[in-house]
Amino acid sequence: MNGVVSAFLLTFAALFPIVNPIESAPFFLALTPGLSTAERRILARNTAINGFLLLLGSMALGPWLLEFFGIQLPVVRIAGGLVVTALGWKLLSAEQLAEHDVGDAGSAGAPVRKVGSFYPLTMPLTVGPGSMSVAITIGSRKPAGLPPISALAEHASGAVLGVLAIGVSIYLAYRFAQALGRLLGATGIEVLVRLSAFILMCIGIEIIWNGWTALQALGAS
Repeated sequence: MNGVVSAFLLTFAALFPIVNPIESAPFFLALTPGLSTAERRILARNTAINGFLLLLGSMALGPWLLEFFGIQLPVVRIAGGLVVTALGWKLLSAEQLAEHDVGDAGSAGAPVRKVGSFYPLTMPLTVGPGSMSVAITIGSRKPAGLPPISALAEHASGAVLGVLAIGVSIYLAYRFAQALGRLLGATGIEVLVRLSAFILMCIGIEIIWNGWTALQALGAS
């Protein structure tokens, strides 16, 4: 039982600061203008499910797939960092958010911009290369101190529960993102999205740099 709790805490503590659905909530609003509350709720649910499955797949299949295709993890970070940087630039340079984006959605005459629950809401906005890299690392971890089968079962159970908790946090943050929008108002959300978009670009560039540094270290070794 201690192995399950340890794996749960390790997984949740490692992934939550990187996924950070609370910080991503303004982006969720900015990318879903003109949608009704019910439509946003469905998108929040689908994004949470997609995020859970993507993290779980990265954890379970990521190490095997990278080894099978001969792809090194730093290369994945560089490619993912480029995608994150591109999304940050897109949000930073987008036209000013309409007032209905953060107010009453689905009003008459409000334009509806279709956005996919997987791209860009799930990937790279919610589950990006950083969180996928962490999930792959957790999946590659070999627990010790117990017989192999028992240790693996406890580690896997705790890790799955940790990813499930991340999925629940994504749903709650996006489900109540519109309430946050009403609290901050159109101007507050506009400022928050622009600042967050710039930070997102910086994170993307940092991911690229970390991947490039790790790749150089592998080449030098």
